[in-house]
Amino acid sequence: MAALFGARVRRLRLAAGLTQTELGDKVHVVGTRITQIERSSGAKPTLELARALDVALGADDLLVELWPYVYREAFPDWSRRFMEYSERAVVIRQYAAHVVPGLLQTEPYARAVLSVGLTLGGKEQLEERVTARMGRQERLRTPARPELWVVLDEAVLRRPVGGQAVMREQLEQLLATRRDRHITVQVLPFDQGEHDVMGGSLTVLTMPDGSEIAYTEGAHYGQLIEDPDEVKRCSLAYDRLRAEALPPLMSLDMIRSVLEDNRRGSNLPSRTERRRLAQEQLQQSGGRRLRGGGRRVPGHRRPRP
Repeated sequence: MAALFGARVRRLRLAAGLTQTELGDKVHVVGTRITQIERSSGAKPTLELARALDVALGADDLLVELWPYVYREAFPDWSRRFMEYSERAVVIRQYAAHVVPGLLQTEPYARAVLSVGLTLGGKEQLEERVTARMGRQERLRTPARPELWVVLDEAVLRRPVGGQAVMREQLEQLLATRRDRHITVQVLPFDQGEHDVMGGSLTVLTMPDGSEIAYTEGAHYGQLIEDPDEVKRCSLAYDRLRAEALPPLMSLDMIRSVLEDNRRGSNLPSRTERRRLAQEQLQQSGGRRLRGGGRRVPGHRRPRP
C-alpha cells in the first residue's frame, strides 16, 4: 500500500508539472521527503502530510482515503484486520488490563508503550507506529465517530508508563474525556478480585449492520473472534466487567485521586537522590555512631561498677 500511495503521488505530481522540490515546498517538507514517499522508503507519511498533498495536487481526498491502508503496514499482521473492523465500528467496547487503549493515549504515552515489544523493528518503525496510532484518534473527532466505552483495570492507572510526567499527562487526558458524551470511562478496582478476562485485554466491536466482532490481545499476540457464539460469550464477559467496575463518576474520582498521588510523588526525591542525601548526611556526621539518641563524647568513659 505504501508503494501504491507513492505511485499515486508521483503520477499526480507529474500531471501537475511539479518537481519533487516544488511539491515539497508546497507541503512544507524537503524534496527528499517526497522522493522517499514516491519510492515507499523511509518513514510513512503522516495523515497531515497526506492531507497537504491532497490539497497541493488537487487529488480530491484520494490520498487521504489511501492513508489508513498505508499506516496499517506499520503493525503486525494479526492486528491489521482488527484495525480495519474498528475503523467501521459504530460502538467500541474495550477492557484494558495493562495500558490505556490506543484511542485514548497521549503521544508520549503511546511512544513509551510502542517502544517495547518483540515485534518492533527499530526507531523508524516506532515513529511509524506512533504516527499511525495518533492518526487513528482522528475518527473520534469526526461526525461519524463511534461510541467508545472503556473499562480500565486499576493497574492501568497505577503503572507509570513512560515515567511520572508522562503518566501525569495521560491521567489528565483521561479526566478530560468527561467532556465527550460519546466516550465513557470506568475503572475496575483491585478489590473486585478475579474475573473472566484476567491476563489480557478485550474489545467488542459493533458494526453498522448490528453484527459484533471480538478481539483479544496479549503482549505479543492478538486474536480476532468472528464466530457468533464465541463473540456472544465475549460480549457477556465484557458486560459483567462493566457491571463490576465503578460507575463513571466514581471512576473519574479514582483517576483524579491517582493523579494527585502522582503529583505528590513527583515532589519527593528519587531513590538515587535519597541515597545521595543519606551519604552526605553520613559524611557530615563524620561516621560517628549514635548511642542513646545522642553523639558519643570522645574521652568519656562509663564508670566502673
